[in-house]
Amino acid sequence: MDPPGSCARLGDVIVVVGEALIDLVISPGGDVETSLGGAPFNTARACGRLGAAVSFVGALSSDRFGRMLDAQLAADGVRTADASVVDEPTTLAAAELDDHGAASYRFYIAGTSAPALPDPPRVVGDVLFSGGLGLVLEPMAESVTSMVAAFDGAVMIDVNCRPRIVPDRERYLDRVGRVLSTTDIVKVSDDDLAYLEPDAEPLDAARSLLDRGPKVVLLTAGARGAHVLTVSGERFVPATVVDVVDTVGAGDSFGAGFLVAWTEGGAVESFDDLDRLTDASAFAARVAAVVCSRRGADPPWRSEVG
Repeated sequence: MDPPGSCARLGDVIVVVGEALIDLVISPGGDVETSLGGAPFNTARACGRLGAAVSFVGALSSDRFGRMLDAQLAADGVRTADASVVDEPTTLAAAELDDHGAASYRFYIAGTSAPALPDPPRVVGDVLFSGGLGLVLEPMAESVTSMVAAFDGAVMIDVNCRPRIVPDRERYLDRVGRVLSTTDIVKVSDDDLAYLEPDAEPLDAARSLLDRGPKVVLLTAGARGAHVLTVSGERFVPATVVDVVDTVGAGDSFGAGFLVAWTEGGAVESFDDLDRLTDASAFAARVAAVVCSRRGADPPWRSEVG
């Protein structure tokens, strides 16, 4: 853990805000493996392994799991200057795999560490990334909302809906709307859109998000590829073909791959260069493919991405 009271240094291009937890990965046969997880945690790790200057902001428990999460972030080159150490035990997530390696999640949250981000820390960087449980769990969700609105840089949100833990759908949709109104780039999956806009086709629902604030929408659909949407045009990015072991962490790694390639490609205030956005998404697809080819959320190092 970095010294308390410091803030993410100016050189930290990417600031990732959200939860770190323990995944209990359950195979179709009932075998259980324990791994480090949480969508923002996975995203930060992937950014670090891909060579970005990245900080993680979230609550880490003082228990053994929390220390393991902190040590893994450090090993992957992620700074934790603004991570809070809390007494609550580490949050758990059960990821149940089907016969195709796709995961469905249940979360064990009450009285645990992930929601415990009560006061928005002061962070500095080029891009702020958040989403997922950070849009649901209080007090973290209110902190994320405030940080997004106040951040002096580009903002990317991965909506990453978790319907099973949303206590009030209308309140959740209102928060998502408020966050998206101050967001530059939003990543959504076809599953996310089925929850956000159940009566609309995914592409139509993705296009409608451009009217709510974001300048760029990234729509991912697993093996069916991804779409890049802006007000000036759209592009399709095919998925990278791979033998899938499981999909745990694939979406997180896609987001990280996009962030790293996009921030390396030029000014982060530029959102209308479709070629640059498409190239970043193609790199993201290759990163996600590596994750799908092995077990668990194990993001690749830069040398492993073709």
